[in-house]
Amino acid sequence: MAALILVFLTSFIVVLYSTPALIKVAVLKRLIDAPSEERKVHKHSIPTIGGIIIYAGTLFAYALWFDVEDRVYYDKIFRSVTEFKLIIATSLILFFVGVKDDIIGTAPVKKLFAHIVVALILVLMGDIRITGLHGIFGVSDIPYWGSVFISIFTYVVVVNAFNLIDGVDGLAAGIGLLSCTAFGIWFIFANEFGYAALSFALAGALSGFLIFNFSPARIFMGDSGSLVIGMFICVLAIKLIEFPTQQLDSFWVHVSKPVFAISALVYPLMDTLRVFIIRAVKGQSPFNADRNHIHHKLLDCKFSHKKTVIIIYLFSLLTIGASILTYFFTVPTYSLLTVVISGLVFLCIVIELNKKRNKTKTPSNHKQ
Repeated sequence: MAALILVFLTSFIVVLYSTPALIKVAVLKRLIDAPSEERKVHKHSIPTIGGIIIYAGTLFAYALWFDVEDRVYYDKIFRSVTEFKLIIATSLILFFVGVKDDIIGTAPVKKLFAHIVVALILVLMGDIRITGLHGIFGVSDIPYWGSVFISIFTYVVVVNAFNLIDGVDGLAAGIGLLSCTAFGIWFIFANEFGYAALSFALAGALSGFLIFNFSPARIFMGDSGSLVIGMFICVLAIKLIEFPTQQLDSFWVHVSKPVFAISALVYPLMDTLRVFIIRAVKGQSPFNADRNHIHHKLLDCKFSHKKTVIIIYLFSLLTIGASILTYFFTVPTYSLLTVVISGLVFLCIVIELNKKRNKTKTPSNHKQ
């Protein structure tokens, strides 16, 4: 536990003390995001390369406390040095793709290609993949080709999901913080301290970054941050899902691992699925930017940036709590339905709030 606290504090301090300097450099070099499009909700130019310090803080803290001399601890960190190297190598690919997009822009097709390459490396070379549905919809094991396809699809969806929700001050960083904290706590109970350390290294970096990214934001993470965060969290989610059940204690063995992982990611997944469906119905490309995200709808309901992200934070905490309560369900599918219903209820509340706001609007120049 002491090592995990050190990991968290190290990444937190690195980001906390380095971000102001990064903001100054970004302003001097004009590495900023101007509100030139209607869908953008910020009113003035803001630096957009915060992902650089999130990535650096996470890797520095984790590498600093990665003890290869302690063989027992080392085995619990990663199954092999190869796996660790592949995670770092693939994160570097997404990091540089994100940096390029933040500075000069990158075509969506090229970013998608990078996502697929990263997924192929992790799945085929690292064998970090989903091997079964673990009882969801009554399915346990799936063939190898199905495992590869589902795993690649999962990587692409999760990474893009975190990229797409980065539209309001503090949203992607806050959801990422909640997700990796939930995973970190789970890995502690599973005695898998290596992945817990990776979780808390990212959590510490995001905590420090939120001080500057929470509304009113002084810096954005950009694609260099959202893509890397999405990849790290996707790896953690898959490792959690595939963790040997026989190594869990009597409580966690009854909490569905896939449901817990999905609950921690339910907002970005639900929002991405919703937006892609709307765009498909309209005959648009799923990668076209618009204002159909849930956070945009909350802003349209006259909620401030702070209230919007707090509502979504509470929703994420609600779904994580709902997944833990599924301890009382013996069928994993029912557990998943509990989380899905929580998401639908949340979406219905947003719609109703929007309707009430519209009904209460009156013309400003109404004559008696």
